[in-house]
Amino acid sequence: MNIDLHEKRIPIIKIGNFLIVSIQVDMHDKLAIQLQSQILEEIEKTGAKGVLIDISVLEMVDSFIGRMLSGMATMASIMDASVVIVGMQPAVAITLVELGLEMPGVDTALNMEKGMEMLEKRLKDDDYKLY
Repeated sequence: MNIDLHEKRIPIIKIGNFLIVSIQVDMHDKLAIQLQSQILEEIEKTGAKGVLIDISVLEMVDSFIGRMLSGMATMASIMDASVVIVGMQPAVAITLVELGLEMPGVDTALNMEKGMEMLEKRLKDDDYKLY
């Protein structure tokens, strides 16, 4: 068995109906793919209705990481979970715009507190629509 000691996993924590994903390492392609799978598995396992992804430590993103973030939101939506990305640094926002990356279905918030408020509001709105 060959274990890569440098392999990093991003912790996913469930709080109430939401998953909290705090990216605390530089994101590379392999890790982004792994994270996408992790998030979808956790949504299936826990029935979470929202995912908050904190990217505040990411100083730069490339087009692949941008597409992966957008893809995570789309896939989570298909699984009946909303995604809010929080903590986007100005350089990341500028890069995404300069790359022409649109991120449909991805809501953003300045910080975790505002992101949680968005998810809670969306959950209440969805509950209200059921009646």
